[in-house]
This record gives sequence, C-alpha cells and structure tokens, in this order.
Amino acid sequence: MPIALPALVSPPLYTAADIREIDRHWADAHPGTSLMDRAGAVAADLAGTLASESGDPVLILAGPGNNGGDALVAARRLVEQGCRVTVVSRADPARLPPDAARAWAAWRESGGTLLADIPSLQRFSLVVDGLFGVGLQRDIAGVEAHWITQANGMACPRLALDVPSGLDSDSGRIRGCAVRADHTLTFLGLKPGLLTADGPDYTGELHLDTLGIEPAALPPTPGLALTELERRHRLPARMRNSHKGLYGHVGIIGGDTGMVGASLIAGRAALHAGAGSVTVGVLDARIAVDYGEPRLMFALPENLVTARLDVLAVGPGLGQSPRAHAVLEAALAAPCPLVLDADALNLLAGDPDLARQVAHRDHPTLLTPHPAEAARLLGTATTAVQAGRIEAAQRLSAQYRAHVALKGAGTVIAHPDGRYAINTSGGPWLAQAGSGDRLTGMAAALLGQGMGAGDALEAAVWLHGGTPTP
Repeated sequence: MPIALPALVSPPLYTAADIREIDRHWADAHPGTSLMDRAGAVAADLAGTLASESGDPVLILAGPGNNGGDALVAARRLVEQGCRVTVVSRADPARLPPDAARAWAAWRESGGTLLADIPSLQRFSLVVDGLFGVGLQRDIAGVEAHWITQANGMACPRLALDVPSGLDSDSGRIRGCAVRADHTLTFLGLKPGLLTADGPDYTGELHLDTLGIEPAALPPTPGLALTELERRHRLPARMRNSHKGLYGHVGIIGGDTGMVGASLIAGRAALHAGAGSVTVGVLDARIAVDYGEPRLMFALPENLVTARLDVLAVGPGLGQSPRAHAVLEAALAAPCPLVLDADALNLLAGDPDLARQVAHRDHPTLLTPHPAEAARLLGTATTAVQAGRIEAAQRLSAQYRAHVALKGAGTVIAHPDGRYAINTSGGPWLAQAGSGDRLTGMAAALLGQGMGAGDALEAAVWLHGGTPTP
C-alpha cells in the first residue's frame, strides 16, 4: 500500500542507476515474479481512488519503456475493476523491453485497444502518466510533448507513475517539458529529483510503494529525505538549575552601512533558537542597540573575532569592503565552529587564499549559499548549479571540507563524508529578503548549544522551513 511522504522517516534516496541495479538484482533472484505486475496493480488501486466520479474514462498515456508497461498493467487492472479506460500509445511492441512487451501483449489479449492520439473532444476522469520514467535521457519533444501539454490543460487529476514524465529523476530539472502531476506514485524508493529544483512543483502529492521489497534488502545510499527531525537533531531538555552560559555564546558579524538589518535578523533568530547570549559585530559604527530585541549585545567586529565564543557566524549584510575582507580573514582563524553566508561567501569566491584557509580549518565550517553564491564559489553559472543541485552541494562540501546547505526548493545539505539530505519542509514563503539571515542565526544557535555540525545544519534547515506566519 502506498505511503505518503510525511509518514516516512528519513527515507533513502535512489538515483536512476540505483533503481536499475535494484531491478536487475530482483530479476536475477526472482525470475518468475514481475515487479511490473505489482507496480501496475498498485497504480490501478490508487488511480481508482483518484478518478473523478464523472463517469468519464481514465486516460492512460503509455510510453516506449517499462514506465509504459506499468501503465498498461494499470489499464488492464482498471478495466477489471469496472473502469472505462482509453489508452494512448505509439510504442513499437517489437522494441519494448521484455516486461513491457508482455504487458502490451496482455493488454491486447484482454481486448484492449491503443489509440495513436488523445481524442480531442473526450473528457476524462483522470490522466495516468506512464510516458517516461527514471530512464529518460533526452529532452521531450514531438508528439509526447504535445500530449503532455494536452494533459496539463485537462480539468481532471493527473497521476504520474514513478516520476512525472519530463522530470529528471536525479536532478529535478525539466527535460524540455513535464507533466504537472497532482499525485506521483513512485516505486521501490524515493528519487532525489522529486524533492528538489523543479520536482516539488511538478510532483504534487508524493506516494511511495516499495512493491513488497523489504527496506533491508535495498542497497545503502548516501542520500536521504529530511522528512522530520530525528533524535540526533534534538537538543537535550534544559535543566531547571542552569544559566545562559551553558547554552552558547554566539557571535554574528556583518551589518555594513545600509545592510544592518541582515545581521539583526540573524542575531534575533539565534536568540529565538535558544542561544544563551548573542553578540553582534556590525561594521556600521552608528548601531549600538537593537530596540526590537534589546537582549542583543554589540561589539566591534575586530574585537568579536578574537572574543571567547562558542560559534561565530559571518556574512549577513557584511558587504565586500577591504574591512569586511580583513574581518573575514581573521574570523577564519577563530577556534570555534564557523557559519559563513552571504557576502562572506562572495569574498571567498573572489580570493583563493581565503578559500584555502577555509578548507584547512581545524573546527567545523558551515556554508549556506543560495544558487548564485554557490555558482561563484564553484566558478560556474547559476543555471549549471540548478541543473545539478546535489552534485553542486557535494562539490562545495568536498572543496571546502564543510557542511553545505544549498538553499532553494528542496534545500540540499551535503556533508564532507559524502552524505547528503534533501529537506522537505518549507515553501515559497521563504523567498523573501532576510530569510537566509534567519537560517544563519538558527544554525549558529544550535551549534552553540552543542549539537554536532552536520546535525545542526540539517535541523536548522528543517525548522527554518516551518509553517509560515500569516
């Protein structure tokens, strides 16, 4: 029975290559059992619950591979359930993979027909997208692109099998065009492309069915979906007999002229996330108090980098002046965990010596770039980062020996040991000035309270994506 994404706890993520390997191992070990039959049956059951009660037929779009085979099995099962079905496919049965060819033959033997095009005047109760799955290696064009456009314009729900056709299952980028699904039923395991970049906008409500394969039988993978906080992401309960000195002194440096608000947002977020005390070092010397949050303390940035701190964050509103550069260089030698964001990252991108110093730090470093900042750090284009968000985050993590949160839809958190997580909380309400500054403060606060660097970054990203305030 399919499981909805929120009900899963840190499920692993599988690339297209992983899924092909799982399929191969299953076929070798179970030559008489078809995973396609299981997938089609599960798809038919879900489709039956999603189809509108209009009495109109279910439209099945069946492609030239195993995804199309899943769709044909679902079509046959839906007919057995008493549903009217219209199957549209131009697949050549002689060129289908073996399981898909058997599904095609079974559909025809049951009396099913295949249309070469979507009937123009027919209304449908549901569209089942089985055009292309995880094996798509090209941009969609031609008749399939036309079918996708038609399906996206229909006034009925759309159910995608495995991945919405046109969505790259590894990266979440669109290959030419893609089905905008209301529901996606993915098989065996979650795919990273469903959760990041364009994936969240095209996947709709996500359902997982492992097709009866026990999770323990699946191979290990470095990626997971951050669907809720685990015990490692939680701080121990505070003792009543305690004081502020036990919960971290956080330093935040930034706030050049005209950008002081960024450092204040970060400081306030650190306090609200539980830091025992927070000192802000603003480059604008006119600022000595935050009347909105008078608990914040202030110091000269040059003094703060040498102060006794539990964690130091540099970047919100920092600017890129010579003074900002000098303060950042001094901060890299601080004997405590370091969070770098915003202009601190831009300064790193422009100075290879600073970048080398980051990579050789003895204490944990956290980087929280948005795609444009990540592109500058990697010396590439923002579009290239967005086309391969997981790879970009992992490259940054390896290059700087840092824990990296590549922000955006489905924030990717990469760790120096090769692990990564894709966050599933958050939404478009985070696309707002100051949002990243708040994340910086939250991550610094969790670090200051003693949480491990990687866990603190994951927890901060998850909590940062909480329900928006009205």
